[in-house]
Amino acid sequence: MATSNGGADEYRSIPALLHRNATRFADKPAYREKEFGIWQTWTWSQVETEIEALALGLLNLGVNKGDFVAIIGRNRPYLYWSMVAAQSVGAIPVPLYQDAVAEEMAYVLGHCGARFVIVSDQEQVDKVIEVQDQLHQFEHMIYLDARGLRKYDHSRLHQYSHVQDQGRAAREEYIEELKRRRESLDYDDTCVVLYTSGTTGKPKGVVLSNRNIVEAARSSSEFDHLTAGEEVLAYLPMAWVGDFIFSIGQGYWTGFCVNCPESAETMMTDLREIGPSYFFAPPRVFEGLLTTVMIRMEDATPLKKRMFDTFMAHAKRVGPDILDGKPVSFGDRLKYRLGELLVYGPLKNTLGFSKVRVGYTAGEAIGPEIFDFYRSLGINLKQLYGQTEASVFITVQPDGEVRADTVGVPAPGVEIRIGDNGEVFYRSPSAFVEYYKNPESTADTKDAEGWVATGDAGFFEEDTGHLRIIDRAKDVSKLSTGAMFAPKYVENKLKFFPAILEAVLFGAGRDHCVAFINIDLNAVGSWAERNNVSYASYQELAGHPKVLDQIQSHVEEVNRSVAEDPMLSGCQIHRFLVLHKELDADDGELTRTRKVRRKIIGEKFDDLVEALYGGQSSIYTETAVTYEDGRQGKIKATLEIRDARVVPVQTQPLAAE
Repeated sequence: MATSNGGADEYRSIPALLHRNATRFADKPAYREKEFGIWQTWTWSQVETEIEALALGLLNLGVNKGDFVAIIGRNRPYLYWSMVAAQSVGAIPVPLYQDAVAEEMAYVLGHCGARFVIVSDQEQVDKVIEVQDQLHQFEHMIYLDARGLRKYDHSRLHQYSHVQDQGRAAREEYIEELKRRRESLDYDDTCVVLYTSGTTGKPKGVVLSNRNIVEAARSSSEFDHLTAGEEVLAYLPMAWVGDFIFSIGQGYWTGFCVNCPESAETMMTDLREIGPSYFFAPPRVFEGLLTTVMIRMEDATPLKKRMFDTFMAHAKRVGPDILDGKPVSFGDRLKYRLGELLVYGPLKNTLGFSKVRVGYTAGEAIGPEIFDFYRSLGINLKQLYGQTEASVFITVQPDGEVRADTVGVPAPGVEIRIGDNGEVFYRSPSAFVEYYKNPESTADTKDAEGWVATGDAGFFEEDTGHLRIIDRAKDVSKLSTGAMFAPKYVENKLKFFPAILEAVLFGAGRDHCVAFINIDLNAVGSWAERNNVSYASYQELAGHPKVLDQIQSHVEEVNRSVAEDPMLSGCQIHRFLVLHKELDADDGELTRTRKVRRKIIGEKFDDLVEALYGGQSSIYTETAVTYEDGRQGKIKATLEIRDARVVPVQTQPLAAE
């Protein structure tokens, strides 16, 4: 077949790429999983055999072309194989967030009409059983881990390995049908349906075709020169588009090895053992790692801390230039090499980043200080701007053009334009087909010419051609003074401090900004231990006067930084409070990808917002919470409200509309 895109349309589906890899990279590792402390490895030829057995088993169970197969669980090779097996029989995989509660799962399972569900263990089985009466099309569930399931009704419940065994036994009967279905897969057939995190309402099912996924995988792999020799760690939610592109799209396009950690608790140990060459993490992961480093350095000996501070100051000054190949004096290079030996190298090894050749962060903006910290160590960390509807990639940062304040240039094959209101629009071969069973939202987001509205506000720099994202378009507004209000910009600066886990800024239509802050219990708890500050709970620690003093100093430091930007100087924080509870996805305050639901938080804590603006010095509040076991309860607290010092500036109002 003639191609016009470097060969992507020779392989019109993920199953077609699987067959190519099983032939071209037959004995090369394709997947690894750590179980019981031991890494197990499967080659590409073994993976094809495993997937074929499961696909035959699915045919034996009655999976039809076009059926939806939901997949729920942590990152495991078997669940990745489930997605490709479903595709192989013409079905459509729908991965769900494993930490979603039963009611959240019920919506997605009911909306897509999943006939089959493949889950990891008893916990996920129980969730589906809890809501199965609401699922009129649900027929069969397949589980991986049999522990705790022996006495369950198995009339519609099947063990994964048994389904494979039945597929192997029925191979003669179904192999020709499987071949027909695999060979009939077209470039414009649906590859996967991924449900958005739903920051403003019910999740939407994003329909992505084979064309979308394969084109995104091809162009992004070529951009960063990814090869079959890469190693990646698959630890992010399988329901998230980033994991699907990195662990399946790029994994199958390039033939590199996908490594699955044993558990969330062992992720850091497993990361160090694998030493990935290609690594992706959202900002919260990099923030958490940096917090851990800073906590450890606070506990270090004075000599070690002085050495760390000295060499990190040098790295911050020259490290990014060395990484980008820019001129640096011999003396500075020599000192950096010494720092590599004494500080940077051991630190990267501890983090598991010694072999990282390309690192990415996305999902939301990362604090510039956090971003610069990793690049100063010599880690080639870059930002990309993307979304589920784009199959991830909208912009990327070329090597040598990496900056903390932009998200780079349009990704290969992507066109971008800026609307009259500053909203960013794009179109590309990777742009989604539609929202499943939601033509109204599809029409609102994607026009007849293929332009997709991102919902983000931004602009191109005239001199570099790089895109700068200001904030979500719906969140960017004005203060009553006419100054710009862009909350995420300030929130990211606050989250650079290890003591601050989350921040939520308010100010639209008001004359000044106020903020809610969550402390990081690990960082602040470590500080409390070192300083002999006793506490019995998160709430007690969050309200401790010394903790409030510490947070106030961070807020005022951010105010000084924000004041330096004429466009956003009006976003300084005048008053703040430290919340008495952590913002939680189970309470509806965050999405499953830990994005802030600003409107919901503002409505839920409207008494606190009004107290911040009303000049009160404290407020009593009661808040409903959901505990880990599903029980409902209330937290009662009297919160102290503090004023923060602001820097007087001449604000610059937005242009009249």
